[in-house]
Amino acid sequence: MHKRPIAVTVISGLFLLAGAVGLAYHASECKLQVPFRYELVWVCLLRVLAIVGAVFMFRGQNWARWLILIWLAYHVVLSAFHALPELIMHAVLLAVIAWFLFRPSVSAFFHRAGSQN
Repeated sequence: MHKRPIAVTVISGLFLLAGAVGLAYHASECKLQVPFRYELVWVCLLRVLAIVGAVFMFRGQNWARWLILIWLAYHVVLSAFHALPELIMHAVLLAVIAWFLFRPSVSAFFHRAGSQN
């Protein structure tokens, strides 16, 4: 088994933490009320996707690397409807994480891990 790059470990951990904290926070807002706030289901699903992406990226699944980037790109799009600093922060975060996840050594890790399955 080839060693996991530190960037994959750190980014997976951050997304796992962000997904878990966000899920706990937004799940606490779910209450059986009329009218039911269906947008909370969507928000919780997005948090679960962050957790799934983090876990499988940690295990070396290439599709999970793409899921994490798509998840973050979605947040960049959402940020376009909010304050400019939020948009800039998400865009910079997307660029930095994409740079780390697509470096040659990291890409090699994902391709080696995928070929072992």
